[in-house]
Amino acid sequence: MKEQLRNVEMQDLVFLGFILIVATVLLSIFPDRREVVITTSWEFFVEMISILPAVMVLIGIFAVFVPKDLVVRYLGRDAGIKGIFLAIIMGALPTGPLYIAFPIASALLKKGARISNVIVFLSAWSCIKLPQELVELEFLGLKFMLARLSLTVVFVTIMGLAIERMVAKWNDCEC
Repeated sequence: MKEQLRNVEMQDLVFLGFILIVATVLLSIFPDRREVVITTSWEFFVEMISILPAVMVLIGIFAVFVPKDLVVRYLGRDAGIKGIFLAIIMGALPTGPLYIAFPIASALLKKGARISNVIVFLSAWSCIKLPQELVELEFLGLKFMLARLSLTVVFVTIMGLAIERMVAKWNDCEC
């Protein structure tokens, strides 16, 4: 387990090094963009640092106080269509950037949630939001909102199930 963790950490460091090299090369080719890149990167970093500690605390509370059998019952393999609808609701209600959803998705997977339900949750978080639906209704009308929402739910569900099958095949593959 420790060996696997070290490999993941090494991959992260290699990826970070690669990104820094690419950024350095691009900024030396386009020096006029340096200030904008540094300012934007700093603003994003400050935003993440201000949000992520609270998210980590919430994930810790979730990990301790939400029993695994509860997650398995409502979002696990046997949850069926209920699990898909719950995942959509869980993804559509909160507001905030998508990167907040990834630690939540990881915690759900560790507690026994079905992969397709986690994919549906992440997809709903990114493209179905209650405030967004109300704005869409106001500016684009009821027919447009319902058509887009219906197609989003259908295709998010199909995508979740397809990704779950792909992951199962990859895990079964002895490549």
